[in-house]
Amino acid sequence: MQDYPKYLKSLRNSDLDKKIEETYSLLKNCQICPRKCRVNRLNNEKGFCKVGLKPIVCSYMPHHGEEPPISGAKGSGTIFFSYCNLRCAYCQNYQFSQKGEGQETSPEELSGFMLSLQKMGCHNINLVTPTHCMPQILKALKMAAEKGLNIPLVYNTSGYELPGIIRILDGIVDIYLTDMRYADNKNSIKYSQAPEYPDYNQESVKEMYRQVGESQFGDDGVIKKGLIIRHLVLPQDICGSDKIMRFISEKISKKVYISLMSQYQPYYQAYKYKEISRRINKTEYQNAIDCLNKYGLENGWIQDSQGLERFAGVNIKRNV
Repeated sequence: MQDYPKYLKSLRNSDLDKKIEETYSLLKNCQICPRKCRVNRLNNEKGFCKVGLKPIVCSYMPHHGEEPPISGAKGSGTIFFSYCNLRCAYCQNYQFSQKGEGQETSPEELSGFMLSLQKMGCHNINLVTPTHCMPQILKALKMAAEKGLNIPLVYNTSGYELPGIIRILDGIVDIYLTDMRYADNKNSIKYSQAPEYPDYNQESVKEMYRQVGESQFGDDGVIKKGLIIRHLVLPQDICGSDKIMRFISEKISKKVYISLMSQYQPYYQAYKYKEISRRINKTEYQNAIDCLNKYGLENGWIQDSQGLERFAGVNIKRNV
């Protein structure tokens, strides 16, 4: 299809050029994420995310560890961007998200990564932690699309986003894979240094859903477009599962796909906080599952000791 992925139409009608120009202008007084650090990244100044003009990429590869419709049989073409606009005390990827492991990468090099992943047969280009590098990604996307890139983009985000920035991605992104990490502002500040995370997160997720709607899948089970929401269950319900599932049910859709993650482990600096210095227990995970049932959510995956399992949203009973 000429208009799939969406960015091909944006390339043809020059809308992509306009979005590149608009977002690069935001780097001069950086306002790409809720931090609004206002440093001049065009002059390589660095704010909270510690990235100047050039993105830092830790790695790129076919990835088979995402949700089944993202990875498919051939893998998701995943590009891991270093640094992040969160500071999660428990981050399992802290080597590159917090410590910056990786190499500075030009848009030309980044476009080459995308084309290489497509050549490897990957189902999509999966941009992991892309928020702080979004303008440079768009520039690389144009270069890659002009050379034949034609697989969909997965915008794989922590969910700490400005709704206005997400609106710019309308007509570019086919698949949003977003966290809904916290329902409580005090916890988002304490554990991720992210003021007003719930408000920014909820408004951004509503915009994502407006753009891409319900998930659609090919005959091979691979997602073609839509929204998938990830929710990491934290000890003592620090994440606020009940409030988040209620929001999804009432403000998004009962049919949206949810990945309810049980794999929390106390990585990085979690040892500094007694309440999160352990794994979750069976009761905590089951309580989160019960929230899916309580609010009539119909689609997604839960996890047990054997890995991911699809659910139908009715009387779900599983153990970690």
